[in-house]
Amino acid sequence: MTTFPESDVYDVAVLGAGAAGLVAATRAAECAARVVLLEKNRKAGVKILMSGGTRCNITNARGLRRLDSVSGPIDPAFDPKLLRGARAIQDAFGANGPFLGPSLRKFDVDQTVRLFESEGVAVKVEANGKVFPVSDRSVDVLDALLRRLERSGAEIRFLSPARSIERLGDLWRVALPQGEVRARRLILAVGGRSFPGCGTTGDGYALAQGLGHTIIEVRPALVPLKVEPDWVPTLRGLSLQDVVASVHGPSGPALAERREAILFTHTGLSGPAIMDVSRAEARREGEGRLELRIDFRPDESREDVDRRLQAATRKGRASVASILSADLPHRLAECVLDHCGIPRSRIGPDLSRPERIKLVSALKGLALPIAGTLGFEKAEVCSGGVALDEVDPKTLESRLAPGLFLAGEVLDLDGLIGGYNFQGAWSTGWLAGESAAAGSATT
Repeated sequence: MTTFPESDVYDVAVLGAGAAGLVAATRAAECAARVVLLEKNRKAGVKILMSGGTRCNITNARGLRRLDSVSGPIDPAFDPKLLRGARAIQDAFGANGPFLGPSLRKFDVDQTVRLFESEGVAVKVEANGKVFPVSDRSVDVLDALLRRLERSGAEIRFLSPARSIERLGDLWRVALPQGEVRARRLILAVGGRSFPGCGTTGDGYALAQGLGHTIIEVRPALVPLKVEPDWVPTLRGLSLQDVVASVHGPSGPALAERREAILFTHTGLSGPAIMDVSRAEARREGEGRLELRIDFRPDESREDVDRRLQAATRKGRASVASILSADLPHRLAECVLDHCGIPRSRIGPDLSRPERIKLVSALKGLALPIAGTLGFEKAEVCSGGVALDEVDPKTLESRLAPGLFLAGEVLDLDGLIGGYNFQGAWSTGWLAGESAAAGSATT
């Protein structure tokens, strides 16, 4: 067996200085491990700096057990009854949510808030439950993580992408452009393929696959959608704060549904509701296209919308466009009429029953064929990654390669928009760091 001087061997090597990697390296070092953090970019946390419109949506208040850990303002519109603890975070990850249970028990939303508050980053809760730094500056979040990393004693190296990893007896060898690193335990936290401009180009998938791991097909998630009608881009910049967006196949119930804001863009539709339901398009199988439907009146039944429209068209001689504009932006009202084949000049009393039925259907479920997504370049996270049944959720250690731990987006975990994915990164990073440090101590 090849042996190396003890001084040349780290207890834990962490690949990737993003959200999960920074927490993993810090936690391992705080547990008395000798740690090196290897980052391919010139600086750490590039994606953290870009997130949330450079504000960084740290986590979601629904995952809190109580609000007293938050020192900043709490929007009165946020209902404390929504506090559900770890279950709220797990539910946001769908069928794979239970995998996060042990990670959240080790490091939950309350602990996340306390960590940043203890580093001088006061946080606030917005009406939709999103937790941001009071400063609205993502750089403050990153600086807090880097301060804690420095205090932990972990070493960080930049411009150090892992060319390959291999097991040499009891050690891991990480090949770098400028040499190599050897460690007793290895944490893979290099992220996925979303926002490749940040350096997240999916390197971890090949590294994991080389060790025998199955990679669930990786596709863009939390991504804007392209839709067919050519009138949609004419509304770019227009937003609606409270609609229901849903994705449907040729038959059956909705594949995904979300009530939130939407934004019209020059390529189609974006905004929280669209980003969340985009997962259905990302995971689509087969040749058929899916359909996006938008309910502009989510608090009214179809029958109520019909009765209200009938009553409005019988009063005076107002145009149908102006009647619709009482609830919708005028430009959108005109486009809805166009979509239904109803002249923009149609006045209320002249609206026929078939036209009214088409209009009610559009208001309660405007159907827009989906033409695809904007891809990894605009995706906030990825769907797919290392198969979860090959990783022990209690430690995040690989079941196939002992001594290898995985954290963050490299795993087959993707949650809703709203801070859930960052929480997944913080929590899995914490558990992986602690587990790897414990394992190295017994070697």
